[in-house]
Amino acid sequence: MSRIAVHAPKADFAALKEKTVDAGEPSQTRGSHDDLDCHFEALRVEFSGQSALLLEHARLNVLLRRQVSTKETYARLAELYRLESRYLLENLNMRWLVSACDSISDWDPDPAARATALSVSMLVNTVKMIESERYLMNQESTIMQPNRVVNVKEALVPLFEGLSVFTVGTDDTLRNMRWRMEAGKDDHFSGAILMEVFDRLQVNDTVYARFRAVHHRKKTSWW
Repeated sequence: MSRIAVHAPKADFAALKEKTVDAGEPSQTRGSHDDLDCHFEALRVEFSGQSALLLEHARLNVLLRRQVSTKETYARLAELYRLESRYLLENLNMRWLVSACDSISDWDPDPAARATALSVSMLVNTVKMIESERYLMNQESTIMQPNRVVNVKEALVPLFEGLSVFTVGTDDTLRNMRWRMEAGKDDHFSGAILMEVFDRLQVNDTVYARFRAVHHRKKTSWW
């Protein structure tokens, strides 16, 4: 069993928050090491220059993914969000917010919390697939074709299984979806993560942001 990753000292969250990780030039991890010590050292590099509290968040999620002391580890992750939710939401990137939701989906005893967390993973992974396809097909242009924009405003354009193309500029689909998200945002910390992730999708280069840029009906805005 890995000594560093599993048995790292359980410093209190306030102390970790004030400590900065010093591991040289930061570099994002890709994949994982079979050895937890090696993987944890790679995470230190990824979080170099950032708060040790964010590294602790990553460490807990890694341990949960490896199914190490799951009850105790998840309890610590839940306590971390109870005490430092605002800081985590403000400072973690989307990758690690989704990782937390994967842990909630796997280990939280509340079925509603697990469902909310799974919706975060599904949302982000769906957008990731859309943007990955765009890259792989070399679709650099994001300019909508004017004749097709007019067409979807005037007629139903079918997609599949009863779905139709989003009505550019006026559609209320996402506004209604956001209402439903907001209704449960305070029930569990997974709800707060869902709202934070959804808001970030509106400002990063995603399909959500591109539709936001051409939306003009205020009463159906979703951001």
